[in-house]
Amino acid sequence: MADPVVTGVSRKAPAWSLFVLWLFSAGAMATLPRGHAIASAHPLATEAGRLVIEAGGNAFDAAVAVSAALAVVEPYGSGLGGGGFWLLHRASDRHEVMIDGRERAPAAATADMYLDANGQVINGASIDGVLAAGIPGAPAALVHIAEHYGRLPLAVSLQPAIILARDGFPVDEAYRRMAEWRLAALRASPAAAAQFLVGGDVPPAGHRLRQPDLAKTLEAIASAGMRAFYEGEIARHLVDGVRAHGGIWTLEDLRDYRVVERAPVELRLQGKRLVSASLPSSGGVLLAQMLMMLDARGTAGLGVADRTHLLVEVMRRAYADRARYLGDSDHVHVPLARVLSRGRAQRRAQQIDMARATPSTREALAVGEGQDTSHFSILDREGNRVAATLSVNYPFGSGFVAAGTGVLLNDEMDDFSARPGSANVYGLVGNDANAIAPGKRMLSSMSPTFYEHGDVVTILGTPGGSRIISQVLLGLLDADSGLPLSELVAKGRFHHQYLPDRIDVEPGALDESVLAELQRRGHTIRRLEQPYGNMQAVRWDRRSGAVDAAADPRGIGQAVLFHTEIGRAGSVQGR
Repeated sequence: MADPVVTGVSRKAPAWSLFVLWLFSAGAMATLPRGHAIASAHPLATEAGRLVIEAGGNAFDAAVAVSAALAVVEPYGSGLGGGGFWLLHRASDRHEVMIDGRERAPAAATADMYLDANGQVINGASIDGVLAAGIPGAPAALVHIAEHYGRLPLAVSLQPAIILARDGFPVDEAYRRMAEWRLAALRASPAAAAQFLVGGDVPPAGHRLRQPDLAKTLEAIASAGMRAFYEGEIARHLVDGVRAHGGIWTLEDLRDYRVVERAPVELRLQGKRLVSASLPSSGGVLLAQMLMMLDARGTAGLGVADRTHLLVEVMRRAYADRARYLGDSDHVHVPLARVLSRGRAQRRAQQIDMARATPSTREALAVGEGQDTSHFSILDREGNRVAATLSVNYPFGSGFVAAGTGVLLNDEMDDFSARPGSANVYGLVGNDANAIAPGKRMLSSMSPTFYEHGDVVTILGTPGGSRIISQVLLGLLDADSGLPLSELVAKGRFHHQYLPDRIDVEPGALDESVLAELQRRGHTIRRLEQPYGNMQAVRWDRRSGAVDAAADPRGIGQAVLFHTEIGRAGSVQGR
């Protein structure tokens, strides 16, 4: 079987080839989904998606609605001032594409912009304040999806988010916890403090948070599309605000931003098919590598300790490649043919010693907790599907809002390598491939994924910083085992990312006897005090038509199943 290959821009296959694929694929006997399904990180965002589908929209219209609503009610995870990756599957012609709305470095960015005179990384310079912000891609991505894949005008799909921003929503404990964590950064920006705090402090639970400037920005996008954000008054407010506080954005940076359509990473293995994010996300590349290594070794019959050891060693090797080779392939050469070689994966898998840990070769570095970012999964009754992971990077991003816009800016510049071998806020190291350069997109771990196993399609993803990819891997393996979806998103997790050289383990994820055996083999264990991640998943059995959806109990998200007539609104029979 040929090695999986990542290509540039997805192109629609000829009609005859689509017919052949349909005739001979497992989906030939497919039954349409019995209903629509949405799982997102916030109940109000899930409800926004439902309303738009009931108004006659498809999964892509719902994706616009959910993304925009999350920008309002979950500003610590995503927003118009950030970016993300939207993985789409269009049922009518099986067209699959990743919409790359990742942020870009400003034209004035330099490789050493976060280093002091001695070449050392300046603490916090790529995390807090305007210099940490890349040029946002989320608004452009939402307009692109609506215009090229949706069936409703933006004025309809953005309406739920506009109402939430204008009329407000009650602050919950998740919001309060994140705001407390980033209180200093929010206080440093007068507009952010006015928008997200009350009297300079975290709002009390139940406080109705209104964002009138954000509502106006959303209304402008609904009326005038991409130009409303990237040109004109909003763009001037953004640039003036950034530059007044020491930033380097220009109007040309905003005007020149473009969404890129990319072919996803695709891997086929023994009746399974992975479709996941491609560069500048490292997610799909690492997932394909790890699945190929596991296929070469096999996990059948392994005890918990052996299986965990094998998974950790596979994670270690994939994350090492991330640090060494991966970056924005529009700007640097990435040896994907080698990195995704099946033969190489088999050789690396056979080198794993099941009796002892393989030491990582660099000193251990601190790793952040990864509680930010957001994910949602959608399936409509036509079989269209979306997996989308969005981010502003650290909770509440840079903490900066440009006055008059309501737009909270990201701090995604931290996802570049400020210096080869130095760690970002999540402890991920990188090389020259991920060095800062003008117009370049920073490497990401976001991993929106479709996974087909026989007749079953699983749509999933999660936040979690550097731990996103390992979480999705564990979710795919649990999907293989047929684990019920509610258990899949709730199951305990563990993680290894090459550096620091340790296994992070959620509370209760592994028995003490297993942990002791892993330590005996040379692994360092860090027992986490708090859980991580917030997986949102949808599952469809193409033979029976049965649909399920589940939201991770670690978060406050909501999963819903409901029914309408295909292509138009109908009665709601949700649960």
